[in-house]
Amino acid sequence: MEIHGNASTLWPTPPTETRRRIVLFPMPFQGHITPMLQLANILHVQGFKITIIHTEYNSPNHSNHPHFTFKSISDRFSEITTADLDASYCFKYLNKTCVDPFRNCLAELLEDYSDEEPVSCIITDAGFYFTQAVADALKIPRLVLETSSLGCTVASDILLSLSENPSFTLPKEGDHETLAVEFPPLKVKDVRKGTRDPKGMGELVINMHTQMKASSGIIWNTFIELEEYALETIFQDYQIPSFTLGPFHKYFPASSSSLIEQDRTILSWLDTQAPKSVLYVSFGSVARITELEFQEVAHGLANTSLPFLWVVRPGIVSGSKWLELLPEKFLERVGDKGRVVKWSPQQEVLAHPATGCFWTHNGWNSTLESICEGVPMVCSPCFVDQPVIARYVCNVWKIGVFLEDGFERGGIETAIKRVMMDEEGQEISKRIGRLKEKMNISLEKGGSSHESLKSLVDYILSL
Repeated sequence: MEIHGNASTLWPTPPTETRRRIVLFPMPFQGHITPMLQLANILHVQGFKITIIHTEYNSPNHSNHPHFTFKSISDRFSEITTADLDASYCFKYLNKTCVDPFRNCLAELLEDYSDEEPVSCIITDAGFYFTQAVADALKIPRLVLETSSLGCTVASDILLSLSENPSFTLPKEGDHETLAVEFPPLKVKDVRKGTRDPKGMGELVINMHTQMKASSGIIWNTFIELEEYALETIFQDYQIPSFTLGPFHKYFPASSSSLIEQDRTILSWLDTQAPKSVLYVSFGSVARITELEFQEVAHGLANTSLPFLWVVRPGIVSGSKWLELLPEKFLERVGDKGRVVKWSPQQEVLAHPATGCFWTHNGWNSTLESICEGVPMVCSPCFVDQPVIARYVCNVWKIGVFLEDGFERGGIETAIKRVMMDEEGQEISKRIGRLKEKMNISLEKGGSSHESLKSLVDYILSL
């Protein structure tokens, strides 16, 4: 795999023959593995040796990264059924079962590499909050990769503080579509939803953010010009070095860390479509929808009469094998205007000239990829940080349309046409085009992300 590309135009000059090693530890979910491996590639090009500790569950494909050393640890994830478990349970489970295997593995690595290639630091996913105690015990600096946005970190802290305040109550009556006084990017209904479960997600957020503040620094997959509004709050609340060197995936040509086989035949189909004419639909690697919602999506897509590429992950509807739940004669109705695949090379799809809109779940990786290619969004967030990201897309950056009423065919058709056919969509395209330009500048020599990468390299070498 070629990872250098045109890196000389983006990256600061690598350190001279550094023999320093970095150990990285990603959470075993697609949205977390992808940015960690991207960061590993970036640091490898900067001259660092890379070792990846990973769980047995969702093990990355070692052959795609021959320049890394991989170490697998036991996680006991196979002992639970993940289909009906929420994210907070899975994260907390892994933070218990991985403690001893990770500590033993890291201790062995520190001893093995102590002479020729000393380990400068470990970089762990923020979700692995137990690793701070391990790093402290083994006297190795720990940096954190936060795989979501600056804005989501600020929002989760605010929502948590509200949920813990006994005097805080939202009005039972009134317009829940209005912006919340406590955090204006969100609507009242978002705050109500976000403060509903202080025990589940709240406990996870407390543990993550407490250990982030105890770390030696935070690495963010974002760029300053996109989230400047959140930086001041982050600097106040997290008084440790922060490095905003994203978007990670733009440092090198598209490469895959996908856990699912990609269907690349759709790229030739896109070649036959008119510029900006195709709606791309994907709800990520984890989200599930009901059978009714699945069918409403299908009807909504057919009713637009626009060409579309729809990623239907097997099992996206619980118990389904793949397309057996489609409405009768759906494929005949849409004909060659619609393509349905199990998984796609998303970066290449979004970069294709034919792609005009992205209907997304608003995972942070997907949102960044859409911004980087200047593709407007229709937003259907599912859980965790996605509703907050979607609010920023629609209410702050104004580069997308929020599907407020869930999966209902009439609302789906209206939202898609707003972005792809109406004058409003033209304004959205202009705004996201300007953000794309700012992103490109941030990666150039002297740009904010370029300088942040230089600072990160210097900082790691100083540890």
